[in-house]
Amino acid sequence: QVQLVESGGGLVQAGGSLRLSCAASGRILSINAMGWYRQAPGKQRELVARIRSRGVTNYADSVKGRFTISRDNAKNTVHLQMNSLKPEDTAVYYCNVLVTTAQAMGAMLDDYWGQGTQVTVSS
Repeated sequence: QVQLVESGGGLVQAGGSLRLSCAASGRILSINAMGWYRQAPGKQRELVARIRSRGVTNYADSVKGRFTISRDNAKNTVHLQMNSLKPEDTAVYYCNVLVTTAQAMGAMLDDYWGQGTQVTVSS
C-alpha cells in the first residue's frame, strides 16, 4: 500500500498563488510518475500536470505558463506551484502517483490517489 498526504489548498483571490504538495510513503520501490488532477463541480476529473521519473512534464493547455510541477525524488514528493490563479481553476485537486511497490508476490505497478484538496479562487 501507498499513502499520499496532500497539503497546500485553500482560498485565494484571482491573480494569487498557491503551492500544493503531495508526499508518498509506503513500500515504494520506484515512482514512475507523479501528477495532479482536478475536478470541478459537475465536471469530469482532468489532468492538470504530470511529471515522469526522468523529469519529463506535461500540462493541460489551460494551465501552461501559470503552473509548474516539480518533484523531490529523495522525499517522494511532488509540488504544484500555481500562479496567476483564475476563478476557473477552482476545483478539488487530487494527487496521483504511478508506483512500483514491493508485494508478497513480487513487484507490482499500480496507481494511487490522494484524498483531494480544495482550491477556491475568488473573483
